[in-house]
Amino acid sequence: MIEKIPRVDRLLAKIRKPAVHRLSVGFILANRFTLTAFASFVDVLRLAADTGDQSRQIRCGWKVLSADMRPIRASCGLAIQPDVRLGDPGEFDYIVVVGGLVDHIENTSPRHIGYLRRAAERNIPVVGLCTGSFILHEAGLMDGYKCCVSWFHRADFIERFEGLEPVSDRIFVVDRDRLTCSGGTSAAHLAAYIVERHIGRRQARKSLNILIVDEFHDDRKAQPNLPVALKTDDNILRRALVIMQQDIESKLPVGELAQRLRIGRRSLETRFRKGLNMSPAQTMSFIRIQKAKELLGGSELTIAEIAMAAGFCDASHLNRVFSKLEDRSPTAYRQTVRERTVGRTPLPRPSSVAPPSQGAEPPANPERREAR
Repeated sequence: MIEKIPRVDRLLAKIRKPAVHRLSVGFILANRFTLTAFASFVDVLRLAADTGDQSRQIRCGWKVLSADMRPIRASCGLAIQPDVRLGDPGEFDYIVVVGGLVDHIENTSPRHIGYLRRAAERNIPVVGLCTGSFILHEAGLMDGYKCCVSWFHRADFIERFEGLEPVSDRIFVVDRDRLTCSGGTSAAHLAAYIVERHIGRRQARKSLNILIVDEFHDDRKAQPNLPVALKTDDNILRRALVIMQQDIESKLPVGELAQRLRIGRRSLETRFRKGLNMSPAQTMSFIRIQKAKELLGGSELTIAEIAMAAGFCDASHLNRVFSKLEDRSPTAYRQTVRERTVGRTPLPRPSSVAPPSQGAEPPANPERREAR
C-alpha cells in the first residue's frame, strides 16, 4: 500500500498539470488603442477557453505583451497593465495588434515593430484589429497582402499609403498568414473564425451566443454602412452598396463593381432589381442624393463644393438631378432644413411642474440633454 502512494501522486500530478493550449495569442496594444476591438476579441477567447463562464485559460491562452511593462492607455482613457515583456514570438500561435487613434500610430514602439517582423519571419500569423492594419503596413508586413480597413478609416488609409486600395466592404479579411479586420464588434467575428479553426465551431458559436451576437459571420460579411432607406438581406448587394458609397466621387462602372465582387454583371444587375427595385445607376444616384442632403443640412459648404463631394460633375448637374428626384432645388432643401432647425421648440412642460419664476434660469432643452 505504501509503495502505491508515489504512483498515485505522479498520476495526480499529471492530471493537475495544465494542458498545452490549443490556441495561444499574444496581444500588442497600440498607444490609445480601441478598447472595444480588444475586449471583443479577447472575450471570445475567454468564453471558448473553458466550460460555462469560468474563464480559465484551458483550451486557449492569451497575454498582453509590452516592451517596458508600463500601463497602456486606451482611446477611452482606461489603462491596461501588460502581462509579460516581449520575448520569443514562437510562444504564440498568433500575434494580434490592436490599433486605435490614427494620430498615435507614429508612436508605435520600434521594439514592437521589431517583434512583429520577427514573428512574420517565423511564419507566425499576425492579426491587425481596427487600425492595427496601419501598424502592420508601417512595419512592412502587408506588401502583397489584402488588407481590411473600416469604411470610417478608409480615407485615412489611402492618404497615408498612397497607391494602396484597402478592402472596406467586408468585416474582416484573411489572406494567408495575415488577418485584418475593420474593428469594433467585427473583432469578435474574426476571433470566432480563429477559434473555430483551432478549437471547434461549437466553442466559437458558444462565445458569440454568450456575447449576444446573433449570427456567426465569415470574411464575406459586408460592413454595416448603408443609407437608412436602403435595406437588403442580400450580402453581396450590401457589399456592392458599401463600395458604391466609398467610391461616390468616382464613376465606378457596373462591370468593375461586379469584378470586385467576383460576380457576373448580369447577375449583379438582377440582384439590384430584385433587392432594391432599382438599377445600379439609379442606386448610385440615390446614394449621391443622400450624401448631398446630408451635406446640405449639416455643413456650410457651397452648392458647388457639395456637388463635388457627392460625386456630381458640377453644381448644375447636382441641381438637375436633385430637383428631379426631390421636387425642389438643393438651395430650397437647405433653406427648409434651416428653418426647421431654427423653429424647433422645447417639449411642453408637465402640467404638474410650476413654470419658472421670472428671472430664473430656463429649463434645459430636452433634445440637447438627450444628445449628451
